[in-house]
Amino acid sequence: MQWFTHEVTNQVPELRDYDLFVSDIALCEGVERENADWHLDELRRLGTELGQGRILQLGDMANHHLPELMTHDRYGNRTDVVSFHPSWHLLLALLRREGLHALPWTTPRPGAHVARAAGYYMHAQIEAGSLCPTTMTFASIPVLQKEAGLFAQLQEKLYSLEHDPRDLPMSAKDSILIGMGMTEKQGGSDVRSNATIARPDGPGGRGTEYLLTGHKWFFSAPMCDAHLVLARTEEGLSCFFVPRWRPDGTKNTVLIQRLKDKLGNRSNSSSEVEFQDAYGVMIGEEGRGIPTIIEMAGYTRLDCVIGSAGLMRQAFAQAVHHARHRSAFGKPLIEQPLMRNVLCDLALESEAATQLMLRLAAAFDFPNEPLDRAWRRIMTPAAKFWICKRALEFSGECMEVWGGNGYVETGPMARMYREAPVNSIWEGSGNIMCLDVLRAIEREPDAFALLLDDMLDVAADHPDVQVLVESLKDDMTAPPQQREMLARRFAQKLVLAAQCCLMLEHAPSAIAEAFIASRADPDCGRVYGTLGGASTSPTLQRQILSRAWPH
Repeated sequence: MQWFTHEVTNQVPELRDYDLFVSDIALCEGVERENADWHLDELRRLGTELGQGRILQLGDMANHHLPELMTHDRYGNRTDVVSFHPSWHLLLALLRREGLHALPWTTPRPGAHVARAAGYYMHAQIEAGSLCPTTMTFASIPVLQKEAGLFAQLQEKLYSLEHDPRDLPMSAKDSILIGMGMTEKQGGSDVRSNATIARPDGPGGRGTEYLLTGHKWFFSAPMCDAHLVLARTEEGLSCFFVPRWRPDGTKNTVLIQRLKDKLGNRSNSSSEVEFQDAYGVMIGEEGRGIPTIIEMAGYTRLDCVIGSAGLMRQAFAQAVHHARHRSAFGKPLIEQPLMRNVLCDLALESEAATQLMLRLAAAFDFPNEPLDRAWRRIMTPAAKFWICKRALEFSGECMEVWGGNGYVETGPMARMYREAPVNSIWEGSGNIMCLDVLRAIEREPDAFALLLDDMLDVAADHPDVQVLVESLKDDMTAPPQQREMLARRFAQKLVLAAQCCLMLEHAPSAIAEAFIASRADPDCGRVYGTLGGASTSPTLQRQILSRAWPH
């Protein structure tokens, strides 16, 4: 017989059955502001659905029941199949139903990228692994559209709102997913060192068949119906469309060696593969594989920013929910002055990340506008560097709000903390992003000047921000080696300047001032909860928290 030993009290109820969209004021405002108000009803419906307990449980189950590789069937035939828990397929079906794999291409109108970003950002708060094949499919579409004959065969299945998990030739499927295969053991981010060879199986050239031999060290996700792969021809690195099944209905010789045992993003299978005369079709010009596939990188990096901003939002929601329901030393945590300072600082950081990702997505809606082009080319890698980096510290601080309860896998904080590093590494780590920022500015100095002029206009009445923006001009006059050495400092400063301007434009003035004052204050440093001066006003802190979490 079990004895009664204690009463369970002061435990925080699970955050569930809430509306992810309506509760996020900055997101709601941004969707309306950035031409995506036509999608509001769908986003409201999605926000309500994603907050339900049954959907949250899908994220937990997909990360508890990990994908399993089955290289052979029971008879000894090679199959190279990755098996997933049903929760994974339900999550992919939800993403697909909302068009988050293709919305800007199926509905090409102003605000389409923002509408998609809002949905993607909310899904990132529920489960991040399922975003990987969604992002790669999304990013592959503008590349594949340039191959008229191939795209005509794929368009209906790419645009489909149905998820088809069957492992069949593409001709027999209702919808398809596209993955990527670039990095090899010896190179990592230095894809120019790739050694995989592609030999023409016929005349050769764009749109013709090749046979690939070699390997990929990171191949995500292997159950996609095709991958865009870099391989070397006599003319240099080229890009190839490599399906799981050959046109004759036989399995392509893309052999999965093993699945990666990853820190986070565990619901999603990342693999190592070898090609043994694998069938592929050249897309883009021969020898121009990197420029061909780099177009995908712009979209995948955008999604890294959106996903990390979403992760930050969910970590904050969990932290503030916990602080409102947990008491210590005689009163709720949220009424403790130091804890309130931490939460306010986190709220400011989260809103600035959300404002940045919305503005960046909006830039993708207007590719021919000079200022938007500057945002896409210069701010995308800078934002990817900074927001993804901040997500690591941010999620750790939110976990600390939970104390020991946050450090165990029975709650959501540990999974978010393990998830946080992936976007900072995937699609180019921090150094690659910062160097890309410098290259973009060197190639398009007029775009950089336009970007800074726009910031100066916004900050016309704010000397601190003007000084920050002007210093960016001075930084670019340093010798090239010095610029490269200080590239992280420059990218950090560039993003902070952009965030200050976005907060001035779109947040309540007192909240914008609190963000700017804290980020310009050397005493604040990088540790959250160090707001000082006017930002410690109880009235202002209540305003910050009320805007960030109006529950």
